[in-house]
Amino acid sequence: MEIPKWPIDDNKPWFNSGLWQEGVPKHPEFPVISMGDWFDKKTDANANKNAIWFLKTFMKYKDLRKYTDLLATVLADNGIKKGDVVAVLLPNSFQYTISYFATVKLGAIVAPMNPTYKPLEILNVLKQVKPKALISMDAMYGLIKPISDQYKFDFIISTNIADLAAIPGPIKKMLIKKGTIPSGDVPGALIFSELVNKKKLKNIPSLPKVEIDPVNDTAVYLMTGGTTGVPKVAEITHYNCICNAMQTEMWMPNRAPLMACVGILPMFHAFGQTIVQNVVIQGGDYNILFPRPPPMDELVDTIMKVGPEGGTIVPGVENLFMGLTRYLEKNPNPKLKGMFRLCVSGAGPLHKPIKDKFEAISGGKLVEAYGLTEVTTAASAGPFNDKDEPGKIGLPYPGTDWAIFDQDDFSKGPLEGFGIDYTGEICICGPQVMKGYLNNPEATAETLKKWEGRTWVLTGDIGFMDEKGQIEIRDRKKQMIKMKGYSIFPKEVEELIGGHLDVLEVAVAGLPDPETGEMVKAWVQLKPESEGKITAEELIAWCKENITHYKVPKQIDIIHEIPKSIIGKVLRRTLQEKDPLFKK
Repeated sequence: MEIPKWPIDDNKPWFNSGLWQEGVPKHPEFPVISMGDWFDKKTDANANKNAIWFLKTFMKYKDLRKYTDLLATVLADNGIKKGDVVAVLLPNSFQYTISYFATVKLGAIVAPMNPTYKPLEILNVLKQVKPKALISMDAMYGLIKPISDQYKFDFIISTNIADLAAIPGPIKKMLIKKGTIPSGDVPGALIFSELVNKKKLKNIPSLPKVEIDPVNDTAVYLMTGGTTGVPKVAEITHYNCICNAMQTEMWMPNRAPLMACVGILPMFHAFGQTIVQNVVIQGGDYNILFPRPPPMDELVDTIMKVGPEGGTIVPGVENLFMGLTRYLEKNPNPKLKGMFRLCVSGAGPLHKPIKDKFEAISGGKLVEAYGLTEVTTAASAGPFNDKDEPGKIGLPYPGTDWAIFDQDDFSKGPLEGFGIDYTGEICICGPQVMKGYLNNPEATAETLKKWEGRTWVLTGDIGFMDEKGQIEIRDRKKQMIKMKGYSIFPKEVEELIGGHLDVLEVAVAGLPDPETGEMVKAWVQLKPESEGKITAEELIAWCKENITHYKVPKQIDIIHEIPKSIIGKVLRRTLQEKDPLFKK
């Protein structure tokens, strides 16, 4: 097997800018190993350490390993083999991680399902990935039931959210009856709690031996965000997953010997899969998992009770850190100083006032990260050395190369210059770049391209690089607004309107206009204290006074709430499609 090489020139600006963190390797070597073998090594090395805290219960690495091997045996006994697909419809839980690694150990492919999807969206995913089996939370099976006659699984495994939690049987039954613990009926399903009964843990049958090519064999099917159309299926290999976990851990050289990760981000999403699940296993740390985002008081109280002395890793979106800041400001506790040790904001820009206030109040460090499903999760982050610059998406991860290419013609190569005059498409090369899109060679060819013998992913994001090697994003390539020959970046207009004292959040997108080709439209959410005190017309008048004429929105709608995805991305596409002027 050929071991991939990721040569990066030592003269790249980010290596020589003074920003690169001491202790972070510039040219790391990544092991070519299957996820199953990697998981076994990590669980062996950390056998007696805690791996996951969930529903007031700790699970050690050795028990996580036993449950995983037992479930893998059950899957194999029911016909799951290399290349088969297992759909997983689960929230963050013990069962999610167990199901994930039980599947990949067999050389089978995990297909996480988004529980916020509607049944027809779930059906669309199922038809694309064609899973043989489904592992579902019983209370979530309602998403499958309406389409059960349109897609048939070979078998279904059903689990309750409280399976494996330290809740006595009679109390669990009472809480389910009261509705405190959600549940549901899954006809004909195998029962997870019976399959991994503790009495069976002493004599786990040996798993079938499977030959896996980590570099080329797919481990996970991840759905792309679908912000510009129907979601596609990204094929993520074993090598992709392990490399990205290692890269992320390397980026935190000042981490404590033992840390916990606050697992609010859903692990069915790329961000959560890597940062919440795989990075924790790579570091031998433990997860503090929540099946859904908890109230701030519950979140902080839980971290106080079960967080380690070394502090926590907190991945999230900007809104999470805004909420934490408000809560900590009103409820100061000196014991929390340092508990929010390493925090990473993703899925959108991190604004300097929010970063600065969170760090001042929490005593932690917050940086912005950048990534996309097509690079497994992460490509870059701000350094944790107090040299990160808000408004930039940091430096590329160890082993990652990036460049700004001509946005209209990749074959012209990288732009030779720095600053806004050299704006183009951000392209990334590294061991975390996906294998391609499932059964979609056209889309794969549009997104993955060769330059000087290496494969680059065209991110679709437009930006420019500064002299230090940092990149500033201007906007999405496909969301750029063309108006009378002007190129308008929605992100820039959003930031400008966001400077109005009454505006809480804003989304900007283009809509058809017979006079100008496209027009700029803004949807604005006002601060609570400003609701009813300012009109759309007054906002437009303010824009005309403060923004260049061609960037001024022709229309502004004041709405109750800006829609976001489950991980906090603003859904511009949703707003566009609901507008009466929108044309597909």
